[in-house]
Amino acid sequence: MEDPRIDRCKRHSLLDIITIAICAVICGADTWVHVAMFGRSKEEWFRTFLDLPNGIPSHDTFGNVFARLDPEGFQECFMEWSQGVAELLPGEVVAIDGKTVRRSHDRNAGKRALHLVSARASANTLTLGQVQTEEKSNEITAIPRLLEMLELNGCLLPVN
Repeated sequence: MEDPRIDRCKRHSLLDIITIAICAVICGADTWVHVAMFGRSKEEWFRTFLDLPNGIPSHDTFGNVFARLDPEGFQECFMEWSQGVAELLPGEVVAIDGKTVRRSHDRNAGKRALHLVSARASANTLTLGQVQTEEKSNEITAIPRLLEMLELNGCLLPVN
C-alpha cells in the first residue's frame, strides 16, 4: 500500500499506524481519540513487534493518515491480510449477509443509510470482505462484486 504522506513529514511508519488502528478497532475503539488512547495504553506490548521510534501517533495523525489513504487500496490490502489470517478449509461455510449501518444516513444532505454486503467465515468468525450496495440497488447486485474479490475455492455458500 502506498503511503500518501510527504517523506519529510513522516514521524511514524505507515505499518505502525495501520497496525495500532486495526487492533484498537477490533477492541472497540470508534474514534481517533480512542485509537490513540488504546495505543498509549498498550504501547509496551506494541513495542514487542513494532518499531515506534517516536512513540504512539496522536489522534490527529491517525485521522490525517486514514483520510489520505486510498479506500480501495486499503480495502484490497486488508482483505488479503484477513484472508491470509483466516485459513479457509475446503467445505467451510461462508455466510453472505447484508446490513444497513445505523445512523449512517444524512437526511439534510439527502443521503440514504449505508448498506453493506459482507462475507463471513463461520468457523473462525471473521469477516472476509464487504462491499457497499449501489445507490437505488439491492444486495443481489453487490454479491457478485464481493465474491469476485474473495478467494473462496471449495467453500460452501448457503442460499436462503
